[in-house]
Amino acid sequence: MQRDSDDDAWRAIVDNYGARADLEPEPGDLPQQRHELPDLPDEPDETPAEAAARDEDRFVPPAPPPVPRATPDRFAAWLGLFGAPAVLLAALVLNLPLPGWAGYLLVAAFVGGFGYLVVQMPRGPRDPGDDGARL
Repeated sequence: MQRDSDDDAWRAIVDNYGARADLEPEPGDLPQQRHELPDLPDEPDETPAEAAARDEDRFVPPAPPPVPRATPDRFAAWLGLFGAPAVLLAALVLNLPLPGWAGYLLVAAFVGGFGYLVVQMPRGPRDPGDDGARL
């Protein structure tokens, strides 16, 4: 019956849980194994000059292009999106009272910045055949 062999297998797993295999070779086995392995030539030690020459052959990627600057309208939208919640959070943590109109102005800056950035997003792909993959 299949059930008994499964139970026996699980019982053996549970009984041997945490037991470590003995990986130490017997004293007589080591010389025998050494004769079975082919002799590998010793590699000469590498001098620092050789190591530097080897490192010079490695690929060094080109410097990345500079980060493009945002236009003033987009910069104001990003400032409203991240700056307004930061000011509100700082006022809350530091227990600074804000006038009601300032709170409404900060919330309007956040919503306005988010809305502006969403409206300015490109509608279609840059190239109709471009699926976004880069090599």
